[in-house]
Amino acid sequence: MRNWRFRRKPATRLPDEHLLEANRNLRDLLEDTGIPASVRLELQAEFREIEESLDKLKRGEIHIAAFGRVGAGKSSLLNALAGAEVFSTSPLHGETRSEQRAQWQAVQQEHVLLIDTPGIDELDGEEREALAESVARRADILIMVCEGDLTRKELAALQTLSARKRPLLVVLNKTDRYSREDLDLLLARLRERCAGLVPAGHVLAAAADPRPQKVIRVEADGNEVVHFEPRAPQVENLRNMLWQVLEREGKTLAALNAALFASEMDSRIAHRIVEARQAVAERVIRNYCIAKGLAVAANPVPVADLLAAAGIDVALVIHLGEVYGFRLSRREAMRLLLTIATQLAALMGTYWGINLVSSALKTISAGLSTTLTAAAQGALAWYATYLTGTIAARWFARGKSWGQRGPRETVRDILDSLDRDSILVSARAEIAALLDRPAG
Repeated sequence: MRNWRFRRKPATRLPDEHLLEANRNLRDLLEDTGIPASVRLELQAEFREIEESLDKLKRGEIHIAAFGRVGAGKSSLLNALAGAEVFSTSPLHGETRSEQRAQWQAVQQEHVLLIDTPGIDELDGEEREALAESVARRADILIMVCEGDLTRKELAALQTLSARKRPLLVVLNKTDRYSREDLDLLLARLRERCAGLVPAGHVLAAAADPRPQKVIRVEADGNEVVHFEPRAPQVENLRNMLWQVLEREGKTLAALNAALFASEMDSRIAHRIVEARQAVAERVIRNYCIAKGLAVAANPVPVADLLAAAGIDVALVIHLGEVYGFRLSRREAMRLLLTIATQLAALMGTYWGINLVSSALKTISAGLSTTLTAAAQGALAWYATYLTGTIAARWFARGKSWGQRGPRETVRDILDSLDRDSILVSARAEIAALLDRPAG
């Protein structure tokens, strides 16, 4: 995936229509009446993100988010940039429990927010990493903070952040702990580890909260006195890099990232809609399998049970069409069923012979054999409906299309993917149990 590259010359700001288009894309996602209520409920956190992104565009904000392990000094680094203690810091691990924000007053003519996030390796890490991922989706500039060579978790997080297609910096914090020689070696190692993820020039050194400097003074009486003098944060390189990005890119970042976010959310919502429809379709198919299996098993008249089966299959196809957002007439449903039946007959013609033989056998059998053959006949009907529903659902999911390979290959793929014997055994057992269930 292409990494972000900062441009060497000032970038032309996107015209106002591009900002409006990003806003419109997000607004369309928020107001789309075609999104099922169940999907909205499942993605309520994502829809809140869409609302926040709209507010961010309206306010013209640019977000700079910091990530890293517990104790790497994210909060201290942001405080050093802000020039004030605006983010909570503590010698105890895990001080940052949720996303924190502060205005960066040092930047003129821009609404820039600094955002702190929980450590990527804390307890309850899944929840907090999900929060970090949420912030990264909406942030315009990302900073990965470390205090040494990258751990496996840090490298994995860096790979995730790099995939966001945002400007990404890696900051080696607490450099006051290293000698000049060791620092040069460590920076070289980091740039080597980050190759392909972050340009070498975007791996920077900083000391957000350097340890006090030990100073020995000789008093007038000749005695040596040890003093510890505080040292100013060393974040000039990082601050200058961020200012350069903001000066060159400006609100182009906000518009571009809003467009990327809208595209990502659109894909995610579409995927969830497909999953939700598939789940509903599977329940619908199962219900019709039960109905058809019982109708065929309980009806002693061969012709009557076949007619009932055909009616159930028509209703199934119409119902599946509604699940996928299509309204089919009975004529259209019959036409689809004919196509499916033709392909099934060509690929598994012996099924239809067994179907008719079992139907006749059920009529002339008596006693327990009738129950057994009825269950077998119902299981075959169940299987036929399962095939019909699965094939029809595939056609609807493709937008009422068989795809480039045509109906025969679609049917063949589905037949090859199913365990027929397992389905028949399960269906026969369930139908037998339903037939034996006392009335009421």
